[in-house]
Amino acid sequence: MSDRQPPRRRVPGPARPVRPAARGRTGPGARPVRGPGGPRPGAPKTIRLGSPRPRLRLVGVGLTLVMLAFVVRLVQVQAVDASTYAGKAERNRYVGQVLAAERGEITDRNGVALATSEDAYDITADPTMFAPDELKIDDGPEQAAALLAPILGADQEDLVRKLRPDNPSLRYVKLAGRQTPQVWRQIKDLKAALATKSETDRSTVNVLAGVFSVPTTKRVYPNNELAAGILGWVNAEGKGSGGVELQLEDRLAGEEGKIRYAQSGGRLVPTAGSTETPAVPGDDIELTIDRDIQWAAQNAISKQVEESAADRGYVIVQDTRTGEVLAMANAPGFDPNDLSAADPRTLGNAALQDAFEPGSTAKVLSMAAVLEENAATPGTHVVVPNRLHRGDRLFKDDIDHPTWYLTLNGVLAKSSNIGTILATGQLGKTQAQANKVLYDYLRKFGLGSHTGLGFPGETKGILAPPDQWSTSQQYTIPFGQGVSINAMQAASVYSTIANGGVRVEPTLVRGSKGPDGSFTPAPKAEKTRVVSEKTAKTLAQMLESVVDDEEGTGTKARIPGYRVAGKTGTANRVDPATGKYHGYTSSFAGFAPADKPRITVYCVIQNATRGSYFGGQICGPVFKQVMEFSLKTLQVPPTGAAPAALPVTFKP
Repeated sequence: MSDRQPPRRRVPGPARPVRPAARGRTGPGARPVRGPGGPRPGAPKTIRLGSPRPRLRLVGVGLTLVMLAFVVRLVQVQAVDASTYAGKAERNRYVGQVLAAERGEITDRNGVALATSEDAYDITADPTMFAPDELKIDDGPEQAAALLAPILGADQEDLVRKLRPDNPSLRYVKLAGRQTPQVWRQIKDLKAALATKSETDRSTVNVLAGVFSVPTTKRVYPNNELAAGILGWVNAEGKGSGGVELQLEDRLAGEEGKIRYAQSGGRLVPTAGSTETPAVPGDDIELTIDRDIQWAAQNAISKQVEESAADRGYVIVQDTRTGEVLAMANAPGFDPNDLSAADPRTLGNAALQDAFEPGSTAKVLSMAAVLEENAATPGTHVVVPNRLHRGDRLFKDDIDHPTWYLTLNGVLAKSSNIGTILATGQLGKTQAQANKVLYDYLRKFGLGSHTGLGFPGETKGILAPPDQWSTSQQYTIPFGQGVSINAMQAASVYSTIANGGVRVEPTLVRGSKGPDGSFTPAPKAEKTRVVSEKTAKTLAQMLESVVDDEEGTGTKARIPGYRVAGKTGTANRVDPATGKYHGYTSSFAGFAPADKPRITVYCVIQNATRGSYFGGQICGPVFKQVMEFSLKTLQVPPTGAAPAALPVTFKP
């Protein structure tokens, strides 16, 4: 029998009552309640999820605080400090600039440019954009000036002063005017590089953000010194400061425009819109000058001034029929492209601004009065002694001579001072009456008055009323001493004779062309009859004797194939520095062809100190050279007629 007991069978008994769990569900779907002993071995673990409500409340509170901060800041910006921030945004956002008008060209009579304009830029800055609160650095102006000075060729300290002005609200300063496109491109590239680097490197400040450019133009004179005395120049501000540039500034300058645009960090914001009032270009001005004739005149007078070691000289070429000035050359001259290299004494237009005593070229005025008043004829006999006592002086001619037996024509041909005094003495019964008659003719020819050109700085010369003439002036004025003129006045006298006795007011401007391309001719020149056509023709024949007759003083002005009328002049010169006579004014005036005049040329050389100082010797060749060139340029043929050959002397 085995010791192992058979298993005892559990007899079902009455069920134990089950205690309800402290927490949990009851009923058919209720979970079994874990007893005190914990979960049964092998039972799966259960993960309980926390309630989300506390976390949601915490996030909600945080978002509320953030939104509240934004609202408070928004209220501050848009309500409390609205005007402050709006002003700051406006200041940093919008920039206003002046748009320079394109200056009109100046051309010669054939449309060849004498003064034109090229694209350029004014380099400007907004000083408020260099302030410490804008750049967040204290030395913004110094850093910007260090970068800009070598590019602009400007003084660094001067740039700093402009970028840090005394007025902290100043919005515009010009750092440099009329710079080339290459200069602005260099600044723009540097500015862009700084802007790009500052976006990625917080330690980099774009100190050039407040530097801008304004498109403008730079005045250029393609022919350098040619016609500089006529043209003048334009100053650093773009304003005409001499010559035609100043005289016609209002017409050449045009009207400036304006532009206002948005910018950020020194860059244009194209989507922000802009307002613009376009600039109106200036008129183009066409002068009466012929560039080729101007060149010939300037070349001839420059060489003679140099050879004669003279102070200066000038040549005027005029159309005898129209009064148009074809050339007006000065020597020495200046280059308006580079005024820094110019001698201040050469600036301006000496042909119009110098007042000088003309000497014997003025004798033609005395002869005009004598002929017009029928006081004598070209053949009238005039006995000319070696000396003549009048008033408080003893007068003589330029050379000692025995008694000359001259016709009135011979007096002019040999340029006798004494003969001229004797001839003009016939203009009245008394010397006072003769003075009055002569004065009236001088005034009719334009002496003592402006020429009508309206040129800046033009002198009208000095011609006192006859009752104020001194004792000596009564006798010196007839032969061109004691009266002062400018070169244009003298040229106009000879053009008046060449034009049959009718004075045509000189002109320098033919017309203007507006922005629309339409050409407006200049007003017609005023005409005034001074002497009769008969007198003018007789004077022309007498002036031929000066050049053609071997007794004449102007033989060096002869031009083969052409009849030439002219007159020499050698006058005592008043030194402008001392006001006393020193040296000589040498001159030659004339026109051709003598019997059918087209061109007048007048040459003056002041204070020749080397070689001859006689007008016929040093101005006669200049006259010939310029006149020959002008006749060929304008294709003026010889008339082919024989000269009048009026007698110069007579046998007593």
